[in-house]
Amino acid sequence: MVIHTAHLTTADLAQVRDLMDTAFEDFTDHDWAHALGGVHVLLRRDEVVVAHGALVQRRLLVEGRSLRCGYVEAVAVDPARCRQGLGSQVMAELEALARAYDVLALSASTAGVPFYEARGWHLWRGPSSVLAPDGPEPTPDDDGAIYVLGGTGLDLDAPIACDWRDGDVW
Repeated sequence: MVIHTAHLTTADLAQVRDLMDTAFEDFTDHDWAHALGGVHVLLRRDEVVVAHGALVQRRLLVEGRSLRCGYVEAVAVDPARCRQGLGSQVMAELEALARAYDVLALSASTAGVPFYEARGWHLWRGPSSVLAPDGPEPTPDDDGAIYVLGGTGLDLDAPIACDWRDGDVW
């Protein structure tokens, strides 16, 4: 099911948040807020959400261009159902929305890197930063974790900046 946050029921939201808390040891309220306001992919088994991913709009700056970015958030599969292709199904649905954006991006965990690379995502090799309230700030801890899909003609070695948000900026 592909659905916008505005159309999720209270029960849907509760199930997705429960999944995030089960799948991740350190899923914060900021992480939850980052996943809201866009499009969600929900996979259910027996009326229970067992896999999820969200795509929210953000702005990225690369080489003086402001890019409309579909940013992937909160991709998770119920740990009891891993290795059944559910994560791939979620990502295929999210990636199918790529033409609505200049580029898709995400911040990959170390464990997630092989999964995203196998799907054709590319590591952003250039230095990263955030457009913070007091001006641009480097985010060197995020270098090596930012992946993109699409964005024809982008120089993956160029500096990249994301818009500001509370919590993890990337």
